[in-house]
Amino acid sequence: MAQGNHTLVTQFLLLGLTSELQLQTPLFIIFLMIYLLTLMGNLGLITLIKASPQLHTPMYFFLGNLSVVDLCYSSVLSPKLLTGFLVEKKTISYSACFAQHFFFLLFVTTEVFLLAVMAYDRYLAICSPLLYAVSMPRRVCAQLVAGSYLGGVLNSLIQTCCLLPLPFCGPNVINHYFCDTNPLLKLTCSDDHHLNELLLVTFNGTISMSVLLIIIISYVYILLSILRIRSAAGRHKAFSTCASHLLTVTLFYVPAGLSHMQPGSRYSLQGEKVTAVFYTLIVPVLNPLVYALRNKEVKEAFRKATTRSSFVSCLVSRVNPSS
Repeated sequence: MAQGNHTLVTQFLLLGLTSELQLQTPLFIIFLMIYLLTLMGNLGLITLIKASPQLHTPMYFFLGNLSVVDLCYSSVLSPKLLTGFLVEKKTISYSACFAQHFFFLLFVTTEVFLLAVMAYDRYLAICSPLLYAVSMPRRVCAQLVAGSYLGGVLNSLIQTCCLLPLPFCGPNVINHYFCDTNPLLKLTCSDDHHLNELLLVTFNGTISMSVLLIIIISYVYILLSILRIRSAAGRHKAFSTCASHLLTVTLFYVPAGLSHMQPGSRYSLQGEKVTAVFYTLIVPVLNPLVYALRNKEVKEAFRKATTRSSFVSCLVSRVNPSS
């Protein structure tokens, strides 16, 4: 596939996480388990939210969409990473590389916006509880989620479209396990890549800082409202509804911010690999656990679901003893 008269590269070679042959099999097993747990955890949480009437609230609607996004961007990266552990030459075609780049940016940006939406939701629930149902009807919740996806699509389109015209004349070796923006910029043979680096910092920095500002402002107001609650039990209950979201923001935001808010001239690809593994592969498997272990409503819904399942199984076995 050619881009203009200068691009000769038709495929890229991904170096992966490590070149040590003795580590390939153990890493394959570890990351396969992580991916399977990601699938089971997020699909389980989505199913639980859909099946439990007590979880049909704005907070869990947003949480369900967060699980969908976690599932998607983990699935964009994990299969290729796992395949790379089993083959000697980790190649990816030009079109597949840019498709991976596009969808990764789409879902990771959408996740950032969803975290801001969830912070706003907690702000309304705690600071304006009497107006919460009026302020967050189902239509508004759907619009906020749609807006998050639209923001992800726009950011991904802009960055991918600015990267596509650049010529790649070789070398074609990407020092990463997926087609991220900065590793690709280092392979272009055009001087225009400095403009793309500026665009990368501007867009990612603006989005990240805007979301962070929304989250900080929301939690400042939340904290002030919690401090005005007289009873300790009331303060604890109010804060417990925010604790899982705060932990999720911290787990995702710190490594993602470290990866995508630095200019190419100061960019460390080895450091990027470490932080990228955390926010692209570890965080999606941790989010369902964070909400399942820390949220009483999720635990109660899970207990009821398992109780119903046990009852149905017992009933079926009595009706059909031979089974």
